[in-house]
Amino acid sequence: MAELSPTPSAVGGPGRRRRGPRTWLAALPLLVFTGLCFGVPLLALLYGAVTRTDPDGGTTFTGEHLQRSLQGPYLGSLIGSVQLAALTALIGGALGVLIARAVVTSRSGSLRNAVLTASGVLANFGGVPLAFAFIATLGISGVVTQLADLGSLGWNLYSFTGLAVVYLYFLTPLMVLVTIPAMDGLRSQWQEAAQNSGASTWQFWRYVGLPVLTPSLLGGFVLLFGSAFAAHATAAALVGGSVPLVTLKIADALAGNVLVGQENVALALSLDMILIAGLVMAVYLPLQRRSARWLR
Repeated sequence: MAELSPTPSAVGGPGRRRRGPRTWLAALPLLVFTGLCFGVPLLALLYGAVTRTDPDGGTTFTGEHLQRSLQGPYLGSLIGSVQLAALTALIGGALGVLIARAVVTSRSGSLRNAVLTASGVLANFGGVPLAFAFIATLGISGVVTQLADLGSLGWNLYSFTGLAVVYLYFLTPLMVLVTIPAMDGLRSQWQEAAQNSGASTWQFWRYVGLPVLTPSLLGGFVLLFGSAFAAHATAAALVGGSVPLVTLKIADALAGNVLVGQENVALALSLDMILIAGLVMAVYLPLQRRSARWLR
């Protein structure tokens, strides 16, 4: 019997190559839009962060702005933002996982729909409206503060702790949205098979559940960290400059509220934020691809 040879289209030869240019052409508008909206500002930011204007009007390259962005109060603001983002991401991630698990194990479809709807709304509710909502409820003269006499307990909304509580308001629902699809990926047959093999609930979660969910949980933590790290409007309206945050330092430097002529330092701080966000995304994307196979 004659040996059958695969056709060119079966091995991804000419037939597959012909589809390549069409795919690139279809994605070309998106690539152009991305390049204009993100690439051009990034190049302008990079250029401003590594250059300075001389008294004679000339432009020279320098690393002074980058060096200054990693010293003194600027470095303190970077550390403060990282600490706030890490703390709120950790607490919001833990609360989100617990809520997501309760929703998935519940037999009530209306509860699931209500939680998903509320999480979708609250995860996108931030900025100045969120700050004023908390000021009206948990501020110095807030309704809840007065009713529960939180002032006598040392509660202060306009502090690091108060800002962390406000951030949890939109980070926890975001974790719920990220975690529920991964929780749905845990098939009930796996737990039944573990129980039939004599495994306890703790052993199932240790050897099956957590290894499956770990990429999604870590990816959700990274996503929450990035959201909290880049938040600006809520902190600006709530704490002003009382809590050192890099986004607030950038705004002050651009506006000249502290020192005049610090615009290039603000660009250097923005570049530092981009580098940190790039590291965050470098961790998040591989975890997202790895966890996607469990959702099929």
